[in-house]
Amino acid sequence: MTRVAARSAGALVARRAGTRILAIDPGPVRSAWLFLENDRPASFSIYENDVLLECLRRPAGFGATFRGSVDVVVIEQIESFGMAVGREVFETVHWSGRFTEAAHPATVVQLPRRTVKLHLCKSARAKDSNIRAALIDRFGGSSAIGRKSAPGPLLGIANDVWSALAIAVTYADGAA
Repeated sequence: MTRVAARSAGALVARRAGTRILAIDPGPVRSAWLFLENDRPASFSIYENDVLLECLRRPAGFGATFRGSVDVVVIEQIESFGMAVGREVFETVHWSGRFTEAAHPATVVQLPRRTVKLHLCKSARAKDSNIRAALIDRFGGSSAIGRKSAPGPLLGIANDVWSALAIAVTYADGAA
């Protein structure tokens, strides 16, 4: 893993240049994943949790594609804010742990959402729309999305895959 210095909002951070990252935004039923290679989204999707789990474990297919080429698996960590939570949160925590186990022997890092917000938006109060805007700006503004005839690096990213991208970028920037 190569580290180089990069400036981010006036602060010097350790940049993990060239790190191949599989980022997962876990959910109670479906989870978003994104593979960041050479600081660009290489592939991404949203899978049912049992399908993603099997893809991480299986010796052929998705698992083999990433298992040998991933430097780190970064999973969004569920944080406690001292409030009562429901079944969905516990299911998400359960799946997060299963993904961590299935990724073995790859290095797995749990990254709290608050860290992502602070890194990309400099505010713990940032919303998903703020994070999406920060990512679009980072990758080149409106041309970062592009269109089918002139695709940008973010073409096709939607829904929870934005969160997976935010997790990957935050880790790549050395904020975790």
